[in-house]
Amino acid sequence: MSSRTVIRGGLVVTASDEIHADVLIEDGRIAALAASGTPAAEAWSAERTIDATGKYVIPGGVDAHTHMELPFGGTFASDTFETGTRAAAWGGTTTIVDFAVQSVGHSLREGLDAWHAKAEGNCAIDYGFHMIVSDVNQDTLKEMDLLVEEGVTSFKQFMAYPGVFYSDDGQILRAMQRSAENGGLIMMHAENGIAIDVLVEQALARGETDPRYHGEVRKALLEAEATHRAIKLAQVAGAPLYVVHVSAMEAVAELARARDEGLNVFGETCPQYLFLSTDNLAEPDFEGSKYVCSTPLRPKEHQAKLWQGLRTNDLQVVSTDHCPFCFVGQKELGRGDFSKIPNGLPGVENRMDLLHQAVVDGHISRRRWIEIACATPARMFGMYPKKGTIAPGADADVVIYDPHAEQIISAETHHMNVDYSAYEGKRLTGRVETVLSRGELVITEREYTGHAGHGTYTPRSTCQYLT
Repeated sequence: MSSRTVIRGGLVVTASDEIHADVLIEDGRIAALAASGTPAAEAWSAERTIDATGKYVIPGGVDAHTHMELPFGGTFASDTFETGTRAAAWGGTTTIVDFAVQSVGHSLREGLDAWHAKAEGNCAIDYGFHMIVSDVNQDTLKEMDLLVEEGVTSFKQFMAYPGVFYSDDGQILRAMQRSAENGGLIMMHAENGIAIDVLVEQALARGETDPRYHGEVRKALLEAEATHRAIKLAQVAGAPLYVVHVSAMEAVAELARARDEGLNVFGETCPQYLFLSTDNLAEPDFEGSKYVCSTPLRPKEHQAKLWQGLRTNDLQVVSTDHCPFCFVGQKELGRGDFSKIPNGLPGVENRMDLLHQAVVDGHISRRRWIEIACATPARMFGMYPKKGTIAPGADADVVIYDPHAEQIISAETHHMNVDYSAYEGKRLTGRVETVLSRGELVITEREYTGHAGHGTYTPRSTCQYLT
């Protein structure tokens, strides 16, 4: 039995086009597009018709950086794969790529199997995995080849967090050399963690314990230095590089320089760096702890350079780095010592709306919105054109978006499993109305109609940008 849905009367917006078109969905995929009102479109019949008049019809968002159920700092990220993917759907995201974690002394396979077990049967939307490599050795390097073959084609390393996820330059170089051979993409958390730990120790010794000092010790120059070093190591290895959660203008400058030299270097930023700042970290009564993440929030003047980087394509992707910890009982672990505050912010539900607000505010165009939130992450991580666009043959991951609806972000109304919003009280223009994942209604006119287990694991091909 085939199932057919027609979406009529909307403005279809992709990374490359805007067209008033009807969209025919058949058996979970986009079957055809035709200009609205034409005989071709009018001839379509379907069991379900969705009226998108006055609305945008956009691809489902691809959030390529989430951490559901991540163990960190003696606790766990508060969103499970079930709650986190449901919240993602509410926000118009239909695919996440989460991070499986290799623990030191264990194999990549053990880490990947553990994350498959967390996610399988629990997701409302489709998902894939990157692999965090914490322990580079000969066995790990061989495993990287096997993972690429089975669709885990990206590997994250950390220049930060000594004693937890940290890799030294030699380990990073070995992993990069391997990825140069097997087609994988190294994702880098670029901060000089060794130097930062010295500054943390010195700040605490001076009695500087409040959340705002988290931002002061994780200096922009140490993000820039690590970004520069990662680029040079990748150049030595002949490997591509993707720098995650870029927050500092000095780091953007390093990426821009490398790209001007023709290197396969890519950069991601996140909504928190575009909309929040050190002013939030400085909020009194320990409220600043809500905004502790790494890389940290920066002074407001960095925001303009990040928006510029998105316009000039020196930054290509906006992901969330969604890693929520409740204020009560989790962020509070760091009262009296900012270094013990779990690092991470909630945001998987807010990304598409915040970026639409950036369109309204004139920072980016509509098509660039879809490019940085849907198409480019899908291409970067080997899922395009199955994900990230509206075209015949693509998965029917489709969002009906009301560009005129107004909303106020609040923890009282969000669906993430966390007791605060990083954007509490922010007024936005634009809101998700209806969401389809592979042709199935997950959000229907602002009502959740999906279910855990609909989302399936998505193996990925290699990065589609490599020259």
